[in-house]
Amino acid sequence: MTVRLIALFEQPADPAAFDTHYREIHTPIVRRYPGIRELRLTHVTPVGPRSTPYYLQAEMLFDTRRDLDAALVSEAGTESARDLRNFAMAGVTLYAVDDDATESVNAVTDG
Repeated sequence: MTVRLIALFEQPADPAAFDTHYREIHTPIVRRYPGIRELRLTHVTPVGPRSTPYYLQAEMLFDTRRDLDAALVSEAGTESARDLRNFAMAGVTLYAVDDDATESVNAVTDG
């Protein structure tokens, strides 16, 4: 069962500085997580006229919840948690998703 750690970063005051810090400092720390299989970064854009409080979504894929837990208590996990204070002042929400607990829905179109 794969599991993803998802981080939703709120809109930073200075997006360029946020992006630079994330790319040059935070990403290399996260890539050192033991057991990480994939890191996916996505800038969040709203759908339709609504706005979103989120700026960036980071998804980190692990084989098991045990691998995720080990990564979070590792040296790199501790370092990345400390680093959040350096660039994510607007806020970040973290949660885990077990991929085998999700449902896949096929698109249905009218003929």
